[in-house]
Amino acid sequence: MDKPLQGMDLPTEVILTASKESLGVIYLDWVPQPGTYVDFQGQTYAVLERCHRYQLRSGRYVLQRMAIYVQVAERPSEKSLIDGRWVVGDASCAFNARSELVRCAVLPMGPCQDCRFYEALA
Repeated sequence: MDKPLQGMDLPTEVILTASKESLGVIYLDWVPQPGTYVDFQGQTYAVLERCHRYQLRSGRYVLQRMAIYVQVAERPSEKSLIDGRWVVGDASCAFNARSELVRCAVLPMGPCQDCRFYEALA
């Protein structure tokens, strides 16, 4: 019989979003949120979506494993903390998207430093 996963590494299937190709399984001791980054087989991926898989045990559903849908990405060098979550880029700019995945509409690939479109929040 399987042991409950609490306190253990959770098996997590890594799936490429565009092709739906499974890259394999990793064991995580944390729950990746969309917008976070995962390193797998020498490549960095941005997590776009997370799905939980449950199993019925003794009349209760228990988290058994997860699947994360990812795309190849580079970890952003610029991040800002807003309301307890990290967003890409300089959040003091009016054009910042305040998103874990998108920097801004004006210069989405960045960098924010020395951007000629920078406009301070009012």
